[in-house]
Amino acid sequence: MAGEGEFLPGLELCRALYVDGVKPILESRYPDLRHSAARIGAGSEVQGFDTPVSPDHGWGPRLQLFLAPSDAAAVGAELTETLSRLLPRRIRGWSTHFAPSGDEPGASDVLADTDGPVAHGVEIADCATWFTRKLGVDATRRLDALEWLCVPQQYLAEATAGAVFHDGLGQLEPIRRRLTWYPEQVWRYLLASQWMKLSQEEAFVGRTAQVGDELGSMVVAARQVRELMRLALLQTRVYAPYSKWLGSAFARSVPEAAKLDASLRSALSAATYPERERHLCDAYEELARRHNALDLTPALDPSRRQFFDRPFQILGADRFANALRDSISHPELKRLPLTGAVDQWADNTDYIAQDDAIAASIRALRH
Repeated sequence: MAGEGEFLPGLELCRALYVDGVKPILESRYPDLRHSAARIGAGSEVQGFDTPVSPDHGWGPRLQLFLAPSDAAAVGAELTETLSRLLPRRIRGWSTHFAPSGDEPGASDVLADTDGPVAHGVEIADCATWFTRKLGVDATRRLDALEWLCVPQQYLAEATAGAVFHDGLGQLEPIRRRLTWYPEQVWRYLLASQWMKLSQEEAFVGRTAQVGDELGSMVVAARQVRELMRLALLQTRVYAPYSKWLGSAFARSVPEAAKLDASLRSALSAATYPERERHLCDAYEELARRHNALDLTPALDPSRRQFFDRPFQILGADRFANALRDSISHPELKRLPLTGAVDQWADNTDYIAQDDAIAASIRALRH
């Protein structure tokens, strides 16, 4: 691979880009320019999930350089060109030049060698512009409850993970602290919505099998496993990344994840409906006990039970949803149906990547 050195975690490489490349140029050419520098946003290295496979595309020495709005407008383009001329062509053995991987629009960048100016990975913006573009809302101020609901968790994870190398503006760290986790009332609402989502299909694992649809039963079980993992992350106060890293985040962040992992794996691999149901109920009960430990509502019976007169075992997840809804005091959240945040009801990648779709979600919730 062109531009390849010995693999090191991407965040370490990005820090080296700032310390060994960007910072000396700023000190010599723009000594009075106040700035902040970080590696946040999209990319496996931001979450700490990159591996030696990652450098084949969309990975490398990159960072965000934040300036005051007036400075970004005045010198942003010039600074981009200056960095292109003066940045070293290699940092820690890795090229600083990114080339498109193909001719099609949106092709991922790959590291490549060059004899000329580098097409570098330094993104220059002011804080308000960058966070609004990433989240769809202006995060330089406190978000209201409904705005929180319209930002996908994966984007909140991208905005709060990674590393800040320098915060000369004094804005970046306060913004990230405010975004670290949901306000408590929003958190309660999201937990309620996630329990309700689970309740809507927990009996279908049995009903599909009862009519001979074993594949359908397996599909519903897999859906439930995914939602249980997302519930576990919500309970742990960890933003869920997008699907590629959901299991990795679950294993890394959820306390005693192995206990849940065994039940979830067994539910997915079960060859028969009774096994599938039993392992799912084990997972339901474990998360029900964890709900009680959070002390957000009066304790609820965490035991499985029969679904009406049908021979299916469920938790009755709606009990947890309703108890959490009763605990919400925020007037706007209390009036909402338990549909949750945008990524609890929409998981189309192209949809949740659209800022205008997020803004439309905000408007729809407010009317």
